[in-house]
Amino acid sequence: MKSLLSRLPAALRRFLCREDGTVIAEALIVLPVLLWAYIGLFVYWDCFRSLNTVQKASYTISDMLSRSETGIKTSYISGLQKVLEYLIDRNQDSTMRVTSVTWSNTNNRFEVHWSRTTNATIMPELTTTTLQAYASHIPDMTPGDYVVIVEVQVPYTPVFDVGLTSQVFNEFIVTRPRFLPCLPMDNISCPA
Repeated sequence: MKSLLSRLPAALRRFLCREDGTVIAEALIVLPVLLWAYIGLFVYWDCFRSLNTVQKASYTISDMLSRSETGIKTSYISGLQKVLEYLIDRNQDSTMRVTSVTWSNTNNRFEVHWSRTTNATIMPELTTTTLQAYASHIPDMTPGDYVVIVEVQVPYTPVFDVGLTSQVFNEFIVTRPRFLPCLPMDNISCPA
């Protein structure tokens, strides 16, 4: 027993001086942090990419509407919804609302010419009364001038939980028709 106790301090000193397993120990400490950083960068980049895609798709839809030369129909709005889903490459519950708006000098407010939506429960059609909540987002207009407002909502859920929560990307785009004074819809024509 005495010889074992006399050899113990020397063995303990040799053990403490060895550096064979430090790489494995450091890897075990650093690897979780590296994995979290890699996954986090992936999730944040995917979120940014998705937001950018939704924004570009919304502007494309708005541009398509502004270039109309004959007016549109309600079925055209449904078709634009399919184009939106194709452009954002997601089969999610994306919603779109298209509204034609004018400025009335008589009533001193923005007024709805027509409004159509692809999902009335999430985004009901706008009325002149409900439009007033968005008045600060619409640029100043001359009386009798018309614009088309395209609103898009696309839900986004991150693939991994790294601090980002599920959210909804919202786009609100105001565009003036290029070739017509206003954009007619179905049987709603432009005022003379």
